[in-house]
Amino acid sequence: MSSLPSLEILLQQEAEHRLPQFDFDLAWQIGQSIQQRAREDNVPVAIEVYAFGQVLFLAALPGSTPENLEWMRRKRNTVLLTGHSSMYVGLVNELKGERMAEQRHILQQDYTDHGGSFPLLTSQGAIIGAVTISGLPSEEDHALALWGITQLLR
Repeated sequence: MSSLPSLEILLQQEAEHRLPQFDFDLAWQIGQSIQQRAREDNVPVAIEVYAFGQVLFLAALPGSTPENLEWMRRKRNTVLLTGHSSMYVGLVNELKGERMAEQRHILQQDYTDHGGSFPLLTSQGAIIGAVTISGLPSEEDHALALWGITQLLR
């Protein structure tokens, strides 16, 4: 079992992976980088890059299912609601003893606090979208989304 990153590490990731600029072409670059790596690793994931109120990149690799698209939507909604990665939200909720699935004020069909969606943040920290992966364990989905943003920042 892989160890989950701490809240401090997750917040540090968000602070260190802010984008000085972002547009449709950069969304496509992130998505293609992740898709290429996922193909090389032969992992059954779906990939979404969402910004400016719309899906800018979407791919479903062999072995992924329609359910992965639903998980991505719910993870992305969580990121857009909170401004934090879905993994961060899940860890905060776990530490409080009440995962999102148990919170009555949250629409379960629209949100989830499982890892795999990482916010697209401006240099100032404003949220413009999210990179979301579904198909692997939470921490691996999270790591792959983060990896894609890292490729863009190189």
